[in-house]
Amino acid sequence: MRKIIFIALFSVFGITQADTVYKSVGPDGKTIYSQDPPSGGQAAKKLSFTNLPSTPMPDSVLRYRDELEKSMKKRLADGAKPREFVFPTLFTAQWCGYCRQAKAYLAEKKVRYQEYDIDTADGMRAYVDSGSGRGVPVLLWKGQKVHGFSRAAYDALIGPSR
Repeated sequence: MRKIIFIALFSVFGITQADTVYKSVGPDGKTIYSQDPPSGGQAAKKLSFTNLPSTPMPDSVLRYRDELEKSMKKRLADGAKPREFVFPTLFTAQWCGYCRQAKAYLAEKKVRYQEYDIDTADGMRAYVDSGSGRGVPVLLWKGQKVHGFSRAAYDALIGPSR
């Protein structure tokens, strides 16, 4: 019974992730968001995202992901190219409440994005190819990654309005 209670509490609180995003202005006057400090310049703003809520993946999904990672490493060693994502990419699962919030937020902002459900074979392969962590949602865009969901983190990645 204690194990069930522990699992339930762990599932409610989810996995936390931390990330830092630097906001700077490039020489052409465009705003740049990056996880790396600006070279030769000063960041206009440093945004730190910690403890973003995300939902941990079940053990069966983690085992499957580990098998796919081994397979992917072998393919890359044999010369295969990793998958490239053209649009903002959101990794989700139907059972994930934070994923529903992330999708609703992106719809509200009218952001066109590619969604992968990690409970499908193609979705899990894409998730593994992206090098994502142990929870969902995960949003990728322009080489940046946000684990979990928060409006501020998503705004920093895709911009406050589109």
